[in-house]
Amino acid sequence: MSSSGFNRIMVTAALPYANGPVHLGHLAGAYLPADLFSRFQRMKGEDVVFVCGSDEMGVAIMVRARNEGINPQDLVDRYHPMIVDAFAGFGMSFDHYGRTTSPVHAETSQDFFRTLARKDVFALKTEEQLYDPEAGIFLADRFVIGTCPTCGNDNAYGDQCEKCGSTLSPKELINPRSTLSDATPELKETTHFYLPLGDFQGRLDQWIGTHSEWKPNVLGQVRSWLNDGLRDRAITRDVPWGVPVPTDVAQELGIDATGKVIYVWFDAPIGYISDTKEWAIKKGDPEAWRPYWQAEDTRLVHFIGKDNIVFHCLMFPAMLMAHGGYTLPENVPANEFLNIEGDKLSTSRNWAVWLHEFLEDFEPDLLRYALATTLPETKDADFNWTEFQTRVNSELADVLGNFVNRTLTFAARFADGKVPALVNPSAADTAALDELATFPDRIGSAYDAYRNREAVFETMALARLGNKYFNDTEPWHTRKSDPQACANTIHVSLQICAALAVLMEPVLPFSAAKLRTMLNLSGVRSSLPDGDQGSIAWQDAGTSLLVDGLELGEPGILFTKIDDDVIEAQKAKLGAPEGEPAEESAPFEPLKELIQYDDFAKLDLRMGTIIAAEELPKSKKLVRTEVDLGFETRQILAGIKEHFAPEDLIGKRVAVVANLAPRKMMGLESQGMILMAEDREGALFLMQSDGENGSVIR
Repeated sequence: MSSSGFNRIMVTAALPYANGPVHLGHLAGAYLPADLFSRFQRMKGEDVVFVCGSDEMGVAIMVRARNEGINPQDLVDRYHPMIVDAFAGFGMSFDHYGRTTSPVHAETSQDFFRTLARKDVFALKTEEQLYDPEAGIFLADRFVIGTCPTCGNDNAYGDQCEKCGSTLSPKELINPRSTLSDATPELKETTHFYLPLGDFQGRLDQWIGTHSEWKPNVLGQVRSWLNDGLRDRAITRDVPWGVPVPTDVAQELGIDATGKVIYVWFDAPIGYISDTKEWAIKKGDPEAWRPYWQAEDTRLVHFIGKDNIVFHCLMFPAMLMAHGGYTLPENVPANEFLNIEGDKLSTSRNWAVWLHEFLEDFEPDLLRYALATTLPETKDADFNWTEFQTRVNSELADVLGNFVNRTLTFAARFADGKVPALVNPSAADTAALDELATFPDRIGSAYDAYRNREAVFETMALARLGNKYFNDTEPWHTRKSDPQACANTIHVSLQICAALAVLMEPVLPFSAAKLRTMLNLSGVRSSLPDGDQGSIAWQDAGTSLLVDGLELGEPGILFTKIDDDVIEAQKAKLGAPEGEPAEESAPFEPLKELIQYDDFAKLDLRMGTIIAAEELPKSKKLVRTEVDLGFETRQILAGIKEHFAPEDLIGKRVAVVANLAPRKMMGLESQGMILMAEDREGALFLMQSDGENGSVIR
């Protein structure tokens, strides 16, 4: 049994919806923290299983698929592989990554539902819900929009108003309408299964009371719900996409389960269990999942974002309590939200940094490090590209990379590319090695307590120690005046590099592997599932890992600095249409040569109103308009057909050059010119004013 009192660790990361790619907000909320923790625990020698998977059920999937005119399965089949590839490129160390459309998940969810139903846990309620008479379907929350009763927003959803943040139910909306057909919904009776959370309030309250060590943001939200009193939560829906309600249980209860599915918030956390089952099947031992979920000496940890706190701290534990035989979470270290460049992350505005796009331009370790130093562990945090550049250039390149390079270069030049012996070490040599010995505990205790930012800062502190020691001992001087002192500096610096090659593994796994190759360091325990169980574990990094006389590999550059133009190109992508490259703004048209006032005074500019407009069928550009100038009506032909529909022009106030000589075009006389503003992209805009028709423009 480990020092923590547990024999194994079960790690889960919130299931991402398979209705879009992964972005930095996802990574900062759940995935990078879970990976850092799991890699560290494996290097300690702990028995870890780390699972996740794509959440492919739910209304969000249906909405996206409907908007694209495809079926939900086609949508998730597009995004699931994209998510898998992006996570792999980023270095996520899942033991298994599944999906909730798998047969194992459907069976696991239905069995769980069946057990609770036969234990008489659920409440059955028949009530009126909104029904679309044209689409012939009950309307899930996101299929209803209407006016928010709190703020008056006309496009509030049936579960939440995104303008004021109010939590709603579809029946609370004023003037509701269906997003499927725009029909006015009707109220129609339907029967659903509910989980009576209030029945578990006492047990949940008592259990939460044993975890005062949980993060304040988690406990605060949970206690707020408990103080308000837990209410029944519907766990079934009348929608055509999801895990079907088991028909045998429905029949036993006299319920028609046709078209009923298990609600996504109920089936999604069960995905952790089904993913673990799939891991066990893949290992050839289908029952291997049980100890990780059903043994008392298992440490179960859920890594999530703050929007999932209630589901993982109250609802899922209530489900596990109701079922019986399952261990409860030991911790739920939820993170807050990540903003981008000072603004709230928004996928609809493409105000996001997409993981798959990042990996096309940068090495994954650069993001792992920069994001790890910015994790929103206690409050919302902000990712910005300038700080990313600073982290890479000033810390990874100038501190860590510089220390490694100068150490290995000195060893190659002045120690024949080998580890020199440490002979008669100085006080500085001994002090550096003594401090080095403290770092496995300093870094490890932070990881173990979910303080990932602190762990990463401590890792960089070891590189700073190395740089300071190297500078203080001045081997460029002692190599001639005291060769053994120079050799000692190289020896100690190489031992610090070796420690870094182990201790930076959780956050910089790709770079750590490169460094181990440069050092010719082997036998380090892997941070990956089923990896090499080497003899060098996490705690050993505090000792001297490189033997005297070891032949080193070739020195190399670990990190390359990022230029300003690269960062500016990344900033330009924010807000650009999804899937399209960001383009530089077109230049303004240069000013024409100077004119005199008398030249301008020759123009007679008047206000007018377009009272008629029609296309000229044989012209690609011309629209025939009739403009009321107050004192007369003019026929003006305007080359704006590609920019305006004729019917949209009627009633518009316009500026007209009234003393322009008439001109024949397409057999018609044009009696003036309508003035337009043209932007840098060539789009035209009407120049308007409140002046009466015939007013002179001066």
